[in-house]
Amino acid sequence: MKPRNKSEFSRQADVVSLKDGIQALLKAYRLQGKMNEVYVVSSWERIMGRAVALKTQEVYFRNGKLFVRLTSAPLKHELFMAKSKVADIINAEVGEVLIQEVVFL
Repeated sequence: MKPRNKSEFSRQADVVSLKDGIQALLKAYRLQGKMNEVYVVSSWERIMGRAVALKTQEVYFRNGKLFVRLTSAPLKHELFMAKSKVADIINAEVGEVLIQEVVFL
């Protein structure tokens, strides 16, 4: 059995990290936008807070718009008045302009 030298275990120049590989794959197949949409929906409670999440029935995307179905009319009115701020908070969380408009149902 031949002893292995240190150079056989060293990282090669063409080897990339898993994170970089996944990001390159998402970019190549233009899936980053969908991944960001899934991230926003799954992180709704963390982004908007527990009080809003408890009164949220449904969150989904369609054509660059975020649709949020709420069970509380007063909360719906309050968020409607601040919908541009809600969009800004979510876009800042994602790091890109993902949402053009927020629609409260």
